Amino acid sequence: MTGPALRQLIASPHPDRAPLPPAAVREPGVRELRGVPYRQAMGSRPLELDLWLPGTAPTAEPAPLVLFVHGGAWLQGRRDDMGLRTRQWSPGPFARIAAAGFGVACVDYRLSGEACFPAPLDDVRTALHWLTLRGPELGVDTGRTVVWGESAGGHLASLLALDGPGLAGAVIWYGPSDLTAARGPFRPEDPATPEALLLGAAPAAVPEAARAGSPLSRVHPGAPPFLLVHGDADTMVDHSHSASLAAALREAGASAELWTVPGADHGWHGPDEAEVERIFTRSLEFVRDRTSKA
Repeated sequence: MTGPALRQLIASPHPDRAPLPPAAVREPGVRELRGVPYRQAMGSRPLELDLWLPGTAPTAEPAPLVLFVHGGAWLQGRRDDMGLRTRQWSPGPFARIAAAGFGVACVDYRLSGEACFPAPLDDVRTALHWLTLRGPELGVDTGRTVVWGESAGGHLASLLALDGPGLAGAVIWYGPSDLTAARGPFRPEDPATPEALLLGAAPAAVPEAARAGSPLSRVHPGAPPFLLVHGDADTMVDHSHSASLAAALREAGASAELWTVPGADHGWHGPDEAEVERIFTRSLEFVRDRTSKA
């Protein structure tokens, strides 16, 4: 056997059909599956996700899902990192969410050094498709999904929520919403910004791509409810990104709650531990409200 037939035979199983890894229990009542491949994009590393699932085994009643998208300026970051202020938590934030009765999927996406926009959005969309396909095995109900992202991940989470897949809601922590106009330290004519690296050129030089990559330009009346949480002292992503997106969503007839955190810089740098806990708890309450069955 030679040529394409052999290549197909020795290739790794397609992520849609590959066996799931065994679950580990590191926190009481929470199962973890780490490094599960969900996509093999041509010419790219395999993209993986981590899962935190409630209980000791899938139950007859599938759990609602949180799809988490990490930050890192689209340049770097780890899929299992909710940001600076949660890294030392024990149990960690995702185990906490799972212990509250939700499945959590933390996904890889191609970074700007690997592929330009819309590649990372395509990846997150593919992850949701994979989770829907494998949901019965995992015990999750993607019909009750809230996407949750921080910083650059908040940008991608916003785009996914506005993309029309019927999500139950979106929790966005200090995410960029506009790649077209100067806000805070961002200047669209600068070819060296993370936004320029994401688009492959200075946003001002590729206005159509910048608009396509801006959640603010994708707002529509059928958008799911948003919880936008942003510090008023953010020196990296100006608070106006969340304020403008909230206003646009409301003007379109969609639901949007804007929570401004006084004195908070990017990554929740500044507030005390109690305030960060309150932000996390309120975000989780939003997920519960949006996924509970009437």
